[in-house]
Amino acid sequence: MNLNFEAMKEMQQELQEKYKDKWSPISPACAREKLLWMMIEAGEMADVIKKDGDEQIMNDKQVREHFIEEMCDTLMYLNDVMLCYRIEPEELEAKYLQKHQRNMKRW
Repeated sequence: MNLNFEAMKEMQQELQEKYKDKWSPISPACAREKLLWMMIEAGEMADVIKKDGDEQIMNDKQVREHFIEEMCDTLMYLNDVMLCYRIEPEELEAKYLQKHQRNMKRW
């Protein structure tokens, strides 16, 4: 499987469907909650950096896997936010490319 924004969206939709009786529904009204959870997961990534350090992330397999897992949690919540606002992968990709081009001309 090629993992891209479209595939991540489909995977998040699959998770949302599976746990629809346990999780908040995907809607603009719950996007704030999803964004807050995303920030918590990003904080957990920062905790790994703080507690274990850069060298451990680069060289210790277990620490690296933990860091990447927290990164995946963060991306999953980002995808939930996208689902809440019906942001399509093509929209994100186009804006990402525009932003990259703008950043390449900044300094």
